[in-house]
Amino acid sequence: MAASLEDAGFEVAHAALDRVLEDARAETPAVLVFNMLGRTDVPAIRNLLRSADMPHGVASLAVIRSDQLATFDFSTGFDDFIVYPALTEEVTARLRRAIWLRSGVESDNTLRAGDLHIDLSNYKAYVAGRPVDLTYKEFELLRFLATNRDKVFTREALLNRVWGYDFYGGARTVDVHVRRLRSKIEDRSHTFIETVRNVGYRFHLE
Repeated sequence: MAASLEDAGFEVAHAALDRVLEDARAETPAVLVFNMLGRTDVPAIRNLLRSADMPHGVASLAVIRSDQLATFDFSTGFDDFIVYPALTEEVTARLRRAIWLRSGVESDNTLRAGDLHIDLSNYKAYVAGRPVDLTYKEFELLRFLATNRDKVFTREALLNRVWGYDFYGGARTVDVHVRRLRSKIEDRSHTFIETVRNVGYRFHLE
């Protein structure tokens, strides 16, 4: 299945169950796919998917056999499931649907939020059709906030998620980039990034 997903344009990485949360926080994947064909620790997966530390907007799918349908616990927290074996076209369609439902990212790897259009593949952004000239970090900050809309992030969390755990800059780095980003994408008609007093920032549409 991994090879088929890579052929379809997905970047695939493997992780043991006890590493999933750590890797998800470091990489912020679009979707987690759980192999449920053999014996698996369902309670651990349930706790993992419901963890407050799991990045917001990460979709999850279970891969199961047809003979598991009658007994499978769908309350575990998966967004969808795939019955193995399945055609590559079905797998990719379900993955893209789950990603879109969670993050708003569409099948052509774009994200639209009101008049804001973010081309994730080409690192471009547009507001009401107007191209916006963003630096790499400004784009990454916008991408992260927009794919985790309505979730509040502290400055420290944004430093870790956007700049990386080994970045030694302070919270002022986030404030400066948010201010510059706002000056480029917001005006009287468009407000996307909200300051949450004494906490941090969130991407929010009225």
